[in-house]
Amino acid sequence: MSATSSLERSPGDGAVEHDTPLDVDRVLAHVTAGALREGPVGSVGLELERHAVDVREPGRRVAWDRLTGALRGVVPVAGSRVTLEPGGQVELSGPPLPGAAAAVEALRRDAAQVDAVLAADGIALLSTGTDLVRAPERVNPASRYAAMAGHFAAVGHAADGAAMMCSTASLQVNLDAGPAHRWPHRLAHLHRLVPALAALGACSPLLAGRADGTRSTRQGVWRRLEPGRCTRPAAGPGGTGGPAGADPAGAWAAFALAAPVMLVRDDAGACRAVREPVSLADWASGRRPLGGRAPTAADVDLHLSTLWPPVRLRGFLELRVLDTLPAAWWPGLAAVVAAVVDDEGAADAAAAVVDACGRDTARAARGLLDAALPAVPGALRGCVEAWADLLDAGRHPADLVLDRARRSGPAACPTAEELR
Repeated sequence: MSATSSLERSPGDGAVEHDTPLDVDRVLAHVTAGALREGPVGSVGLELERHAVDVREPGRRVAWDRLTGALRGVVPVAGSRVTLEPGGQVELSGPPLPGAAAAVEALRRDAAQVDAVLAADGIALLSTGTDLVRAPERVNPASRYAAMAGHFAAVGHAADGAAMMCSTASLQVNLDAGPAHRWPHRLAHLHRLVPALAALGACSPLLAGRADGTRSTRQGVWRRLEPGRCTRPAAGPGGTGGPAGADPAGAWAAFALAAPVMLVRDDAGACRAVREPVSLADWASGRRPLGGRAPTAADVDLHLSTLWPPVRLRGFLELRVLDTLPAAWWPGLAAVVAAVVDDEGAADAAAAVVDACGRDTARAARGLLDAALPAVPGALRGCVEAWADLLDAGRHPADLVLDRARRSGPAACPTAEELR
């Protein structure tokens, strides 16, 4: 949910000054210009969110002052950025690096450093897609998150909004957009793989101590949450090339214009909730003015940071459907995603798998491992092979988490990093 990302780059040629008022046409141009940036493929950026847990009192939230105090002055050695989410989740956004192996190694180093710092204060980081034990509770005092909560309450999504903000955690994989002529194909291909990747990356069998019968209660929260903000963009004009058609950047801009505005900044820079349905297009056209003014580029960029479809366009491709998994498993998942999108042979094999499996996402998820394996770096091959062995035994990392929770209670799962 962080407004920053590990593949962030400088604005494109279409960028405008952040305090410039924009009409609908200029909003459209601004969003389109920043949606995708042309270049080669191969860079991988990883973002890992984990739940902060008091080892002595795992049923209570870690106090904000204690968490920020423990992390004060921490500079991850491999260059990750540390941010804190509304419920106190700790997010590491690794630097973009050439290939999955380098990205995983950097994130592992920084995660180990942060783990050691927090362990000295009795805090563990739980790597599952949801908070297994605690009810949602916002501890981050930032006005952005108070405004988000206000918006969700006003539009009838208070419970899922609170769960999303405070009780979910994800592994995000960021990949280059690639050459412009390949954008429609890459977007269509990635969206085709989303159901199988989501099944592979499911690791949240409990939410606040409750099971819903799936391996990912996190994905259930996202499916229910404000569809105009969290569903993927509809097909654009002029193409059969998947959800973005022949113009994925234009489709993304149209999605952004149609999406409801969640929050705006006041004159002091604090965020305030928008408590009624007002699309960005309504605001920019003057039909529904917010704050008595037209939106600026800064307002538009803030709005873009509140859009969460399965694949978000931020100059690069940000895959958002994966749960956080324990340390034994997330590196293999990152390697699989990079392989089946960026390697042509693995991508073709993955497409054939999901087409053959249809709606059987569990079988497709297993097939993705075989499709990816020839392109997975040697340093991560063992992770993927272990995952294939687990699935062949009729098990999944989410099952290991659920077994631990049932055997020892959800509060025992801060040690879920040991699960294999």
